[in-house]
Amino acid sequence: MRHHVAPVAAMRALEVAARHLSFTRAAAELNITQSAVSHQIRHLEDLWGLKLFERHVRRLELTSAGSALAPVMRDFFTRLEQTLDELTSAGAPAALRVEVLPSFAVKWLVPRLPAFRALHPEIDVWMLTSAHELADLTGREVDLAVHMGDGTYPGMDCRFFMDETVFPVCRPRFLEEHGTPETPVDLCRFPLLLRHEEIMTPSWEFWFRHVGVAEDVFMPALSEGIHFPDSNTALQAAFEGQGIALGRRAHVWDDVQSGRLVRLFPETEVPFNLDYYTVTRMNRTGQDAVQAFRAWLESEGAAAMTTYKTAAYKTGADDTGARP
Repeated sequence: MRHHVAPVAAMRALEVAARHLSFTRAAAELNITQSAVSHQIRHLEDLWGLKLFERHVRRLELTSAGSALAPVMRDFFTRLEQTLDELTSAGAPAALRVEVLPSFAVKWLVPRLPAFRALHPEIDVWMLTSAHELADLTGREVDLAVHMGDGTYPGMDCRFFMDETVFPVCRPRFLEEHGTPETPVDLCRFPLLLRHEEIMTPSWEFWFRHVGVAEDVFMPALSEGIHFPDSNTALQAAFEGQGIALGRRAHVWDDVQSGRLVRLFPETEVPFNLDYYTVTRMNRTGQDAVQAFRAWLESEGAAAMTTYKTAAYKTGADDTGARP
């Protein structure tokens, strides 16, 4: 028995809706309306004479037919994308699209990219930045994401490559002008550089609690002051002598080692509860460019962690006024 060939757009709607179990989220990924997704699924059901979803009030559930067809659709689109990638990239330099958190890109990854370029001149790295949580790379023009998280990314190939710690930092001249805090509690008397977006970012509350400062002591210090949108702007304010920032080790290591920033309380390097991972779709795992970049990144991450854990932090000041 021969069945009618379904429109590709309708089959794509089935694959995405089956993955999300939501017409609304499928519509958002496909950049169409929810009613358009529902219409395409109805069209497939009428065309094939099969019920694909059980539609409940607040959720969708795949039927046995939908459960059988969804992986077929997923395999079809994965193989189609792989084949098109191979055909269109034949004979051309490999373009690797890497998505990174902006602050991590600026302070850690970008300075190291020339080393990767020297090893792999045949791979063109296209940098993309995103300050939001990684939810799903499917359907996005990204080959590999460098993400901070807990390592839980269902359906993705995820690999750890570096951990993270946090500690307070400021410009040496700031201490000359305002004095040096002797204990973490003393920080409550100093201007603290705050964040108004805490996505994948350690907060002052996190640090104070971890080092044993009581909430009723530190909360008043966090109730007023300038709030910054990201780590780069908060650290720039620290360079300008405006206050004390809470820095992630990967971001401030070079500046602390050079003396442009001072690390306060060396004994309070607090492990952050999120680590750095490389994340990619399963169908991207085998690509040569992805493998090469991952291997290089893991090597750089291991070398950085060894350096972080064996080198001594500078305690003296070299406040030349230089900017990062």
